[in-house]
Amino acid sequence: MENIALFGGSFDPPHVGHETIVKALLNFKDIDKVVIMPTFLNPFKSKSHAPSSLRLEWLREIFDAFQNVLIDDFEVKQKRKVTSIQSVKYLLKKYKKIYLVIGADNLSSLHKWDKYDELKSMVTFVVAHRDKIEIPKDFIDLNVNVDISSTQLREHLELSKLPQKCAKQIAKYYKENNAN
Repeated sequence: MENIALFGGSFDPPHVGHETIVKALLNFKDIDKVVIMPTFLNPFKSKSHAPSSLRLEWLREIFDAFQNVLIDDFEVKQKRKVTSIQSVKYLLKKYKKIYLVIGADNLSSLHKWDKYDELKSMVTFVVAHRDKIEIPKDFIDLNVNVDISSTQLREHLELSKLPQKCAKQIAKYYKENNAN
């Protein structure tokens, strides 16, 4: 059984920061595979801007040429909000160890995550840098310099910050749907 990095999120839209994080994770010697799992709907949000099926399609296109990267549609198939612990329990049936990847901007709200104490006993947290937030010593520091926010990107679309493989499709969708 393999060790995986679970990289979940809304990916609304996916951006080059997400690609950078995946590339960095693939360089970890203890990680055999990166599993990218888009949400149907983030448990802390009331809506998504792009439908989950479209975000899933974009991620498949962006990462199709990557070795040891799997796009998992578990949360999308549930057609509801799915918490991290539910996804982790699903993946632990197939994998030995899970490194759970989060952005540093999530650190302040981790205690609000569903069954956080149980979750932290099941995974090893890997934290990607964001907004100059300090990473606590008990977390693995994924030292990537990625200060791109999907929220800001929806407000000010920049093709250079979108993955090349489908940048034009992504930009077109958000422009046509005024997805702010």
